[in-house]
Amino acid sequence: MNHAIPHRFPIGIDPTDIDFMGHVNNASYLKWVQEAVLDHWRALAPAEAIAQHLWVAIKHEITYRKPAFLEDDVIATVLLEKVQGARAFYETVIRRGEEVLAEVKSSWCCLDADTLRPARLARDVIQQFFSSSESE
Repeated sequence: MNHAIPHRFPIGIDPTDIDFMGHVNNASYLKWVQEAVLDHWRALAPAEAIAQHLWVAIKHEITYRKPAFLEDDVIATVLLEKVQGARAFYETVIRRGEEVLAEVKSSWCCLDADTLRPARLARDVIQQFFSSSESE
């Protein structure tokens, strides 16, 4: 059975992330998700694949649970749910300790770095993002 390898991405909250109500502006969550997903790609994909492919976001669906504040320690946990053709589907959960601040479902399109056209990833590249568990 294959399981997505979780990728933890620490988030630094900048004073520019804070809105007029004293907490993180909703737009900052989009920036964090993009940074976290791209860091996930760079952390697990082979160097050759990283050089040959780019990613663009197609859709983000965010459910906000609790506000974040300037001094908070926040972590995004990224999971690649599946890959279909040139599209990848991610789940990102943003937490402060055990508290869920936001849950994000996003889809991304893989592009060939030279042609900027949609590109499928090789099966062996996709497998880098999943662990094989024989105990299940």
